[in-house]
Amino acid sequence: MLGVRHHGPGSARGVRAALEAAKPAVVLVEGPAEADALVELAGDPDMRPPVALLAHAVDDPGRAAFWPMAAFSPEWVAIRWALDRGAAVRFIDLPAAHGLAAADPTWDDGEEEVSGSGLRIDPVAELARVAGYEDAERWWEDVVELRGDDDPTAPFEALAEAMGALREAYGHGGHPRDLVREAHMRIRLRAARKEFGDAVAVVCGAWHVPALTRKTTVAADRALLKGLPKVKTEMTWVPWTHRRLARRSGYGAGIEAPGWYAHLFAAPDRPVERWMTKVAGLLRAEDHLVSSAHVIEAVRLAETLAALRGRPLPGLDETTDAVRAVLCEGSDVPLDLVRDRLVVGDVLGEVPAGAPAVPLQRDLARRQRTLRLKPEATERELDLDLRKDMDGQRSRLLHRLRLLGIGWGEPATGRSGTGTFRETWRLRWEPELHVQVAEAGVWGTTVEAAATARARSRAQGAEALADITAVAEQCLLAGLTDALPVVMRALADRAALDSDVAHLAQALPALARSLRYGDVRGTETAALADVAAGLAERICVGLPPACAGLDADAAAAMRERIDEVHQALGLLPGADGLTDRWAGVLRRLADRDRIPGILRGRAARLLLDEGRIAEDEAALLMSRALSPGTPPADAAAWIDGFVGGASGGGLLLVHDERLLGLVDDWLTGVPVEAFSDVLPLLRRTFSGYEPGVRRTLGELIARGPRAGGPGHTTRVPGFAPTPDRDRADAVLPLLHLVLGTEALV
Repeated sequence: MLGVRHHGPGSARGVRAALEAAKPAVVLVEGPAEADALVELAGDPDMRPPVALLAHAVDDPGRAAFWPMAAFSPEWVAIRWALDRGAAVRFIDLPAAHGLAAADPTWDDGEEEVSGSGLRIDPVAELARVAGYEDAERWWEDVVELRGDDDPTAPFEALAEAMGALREAYGHGGHPRDLVREAHMRIRLRAARKEFGDAVAVVCGAWHVPALTRKTTVAADRALLKGLPKVKTEMTWVPWTHRRLARRSGYGAGIEAPGWYAHLFAAPDRPVERWMTKVAGLLRAEDHLVSSAHVIEAVRLAETLAALRGRPLPGLDETTDAVRAVLCEGSDVPLDLVRDRLVVGDVLGEVPAGAPAVPLQRDLARRQRTLRLKPEATERELDLDLRKDMDGQRSRLLHRLRLLGIGWGEPATGRSGTGTFRETWRLRWEPELHVQVAEAGVWGTTVEAAATARARSRAQGAEALADITAVAEQCLLAGLTDALPVVMRALADRAALDSDVAHLAQALPALARSLRYGDVRGTETAALADVAAGLAERICVGLPPACAGLDADAAAAMRERIDEVHQALGLLPGADGLTDRWAGVLRRLADRDRIPGILRGRAARLLLDEGRIAEDEAALLMSRALSPGTPPADAAAWIDGFVGGASGGGLLLVHDERLLGLVDDWLTGVPVEAFSDVLPLLRRTFSGYEPGVRRTLGELIARGPRAGGPGHTTRVPGFAPTPDRDRADAVLPLLHLVLGTEALV
């Protein structure tokens, strides 16, 4: 009976030594019984830990559980020893078919009262408390990880005795499902003894050893297993990561330092010296000055700290303190790097291609190999040039996976910008993605077929028009031409029935982006253009009445919709007629007093930016909005619409002294009793400017009132009354050089 702590390198070394001494004919391992069919894969040369057994319900792949194993896990060491020596291997825990049928397939349901302590117990923490330790990890390191023993079975006998005392005091310790699991383990143990005699070794959590050695009857054990719920399951091996081992997930408790434990297990001798050398190599690679003398002093300090603290050898605490003091010169910044890269680490395991997998997983693996997109545990950025065939295929694959809910890649801000031929993705492969792939397998056997079916389903089931346009955009990005007819039909039907202008305005931008940039991916967008034009026409008709009588919150939301529609119309190809009509809509909004001030101000600003009105006319609109007869709150809202938000209004005021003078004159004339009401809105408006813009505005205002009023001709130094086109054209050669378009001139 080899009672271990899951993911403990000391236990793993002890298991290997004990098995080598006893040479059993069969090794029984704590793990789901269905894994017997997969045990041979553990000996495949392409299998590299950390890996995990993954079980999921066939009808509900989201119900899944993992059993992770690292190179330093006692169970993995036992499996590899048996395969190398020709011994049999059996998994003896409760089948996953029962565990996945429970409310929580990984952990015990609820929390029960335990005699003597109140709640469920942690056996290692209890033993550490009795031994006078406040930290259970430190106690475990002292008594197991950092000690050697000539008798390989002595630590297991001591742990079995200690766990027996705990089981006598606490029973199941707040884990009632353990009683059922242990009954199944005893049944499997009896079967192994019947087949192999006494040449049987059991590797399981030390907590279970007293229960497995307790005398019970077969009938009593079978009675505990009678009537258990059951679901149909599938099981396979999947890659795991050290970072995931550091979290509470599935098999055994999470460990805080998998990288440190892997080092302790793999180091043939002098683990502290080897660790400090590894840390020094990492810091040097990051341009930190670390010499051999630093390494020597760090080792000496760690050993001295261990002696002062009464520890047999330096543990993680002592080595960390020494690294901080010597190699990091007291700084936690490089120490955080050491913790992230070495103490935890980003090691990603591998499984052989012959491991069972759902058809979708196999197709994804083929696509990853073809496109040279290797799954990696470390996060990395991927820049794609959509004009290249390989990068275009990569982009389509990542967009299809996002549509399926498989979050391997997330769009990131990089050299690419909205609407360019470049994309930047942030990639990171997490073990949970295997479950997401299994869940997505219900939609099809290939990534393209599954994404197509998923897009059709989402379009047909969408309730909001914006949701359907988002699906249409995803289809174009993912190159799902077979899904587009269904999506476009659903989009046309929904658009015909939706009369809410806000909904139409929210839906148009996604269509415009798809039309403007779909040709980069070579997708057909003709049907989309008709729908987008129809939406734009209906927005132009319905927007003015929809803007009348809105309260402050609704008006602010409508301002965002107007901005989005304005940008979208600028992206629509061949939309000259629509843009002219849109300009007329904005003019009506700017002139109508019934329209909220924030919308009138925004309409005036958009017209000015597009050159639809002259500066004199914009000044006239502002002077009307800021006239003495206008309530201060309405005037402040107009200013917020005109120069607020991310529209560059601060620079407009810096460059156009007349508009600044109008705002200044109005603000100085606001009655005292109304000033406190308009101040929050004004502060929000002007606080959004860049610090340099705010400083320049302050300097302009600090010069004092102008004698000439709004029509005063004094200008800010460096700025002319009108743009100097000759000086502006001088920058064009440089822009063409930077953008690579000089050949087009």
